[in-house]
Amino acid sequence: MKKTAVREASVIHLRKSDTVNAVYDWVSSFVFATALVIVILTFFIRIVDIDGRSMMPTLFDKEKVVITNIVSTPENGDIVIISHGAEYEKPLVKRVIATQGQKLSIDFDKNTVTVDGKVLSEPYIRGKTTMEDGEIPSVIPKGKVFVMGDNREESSDSRGTRIGLIDEKNIIGKVRCVVYPFNEFRFVK
Repeated sequence: MKKTAVREASVIHLRKSDTVNAVYDWVSSFVFATALVIVILTFFIRIVDIDGRSMMPTLFDKEKVVITNIVSTPENGDIVIISHGAEYEKPLVKRVIATQGQKLSIDFDKNTVTVDGKVLSEPYIRGKTTMEDGEIPSVIPKGKVFVMGDNREESSDSRGTRIGLIDEKNIIGKVRCVVYPFNEFRFVK
C-alpha cells in the first residue's frame, strides 16, 4: 500500500513538473516572439499614416503604409517618408526626383522634369507641374535630395521654400506597400 501511495505521489509530482515546464515553454516562446516583433518594428519596418492629397493617385489620404527603415541611400523614383523634425508638423511623404550630384531641370510650360539630360517618364503624376516660390537648383548638393508629390498641383515639396531640398538624414524610410484599408492592399512603385 505504501508503494502505491509513493507511486501516485511521484506521478502527481511528474504531472505538476510537466505542467510547469509546459507553461514555462509557452511563456518563454511568447516573450521571445514579442521581443522579435518589437525589434523588427523598431529597426526594420514601420507603419505610417498618409495625411493629405499630395501623393494622389499613388497614395491616398488616411491610407496606412509599411515603410522599411533599413539604412540605404535614396534613389530616383523612391517614395520616402521624411521626418517632421523642427520644420514640419507631421512626417511628409514624397517621391525622390533627383539625388546628390544629379543635374535637374523642370520645364513648367511642357510639364516635364529632366534629370541628367533625360526627360523622366512620370505616368503616376496628377496635375500640371507648377512653379512654387523656391529656387530649383541645377545640380543637387551633396547629402540632399529633391522631392515632389505625385499630385503636383496640390503638393508642397522641394519646389517651394517651405520644404526645399531634403537632407538625406531626414529620410526615415521607403514606402513598400499599402496595408490599410485592407481591401486596398498593394505594393507601391
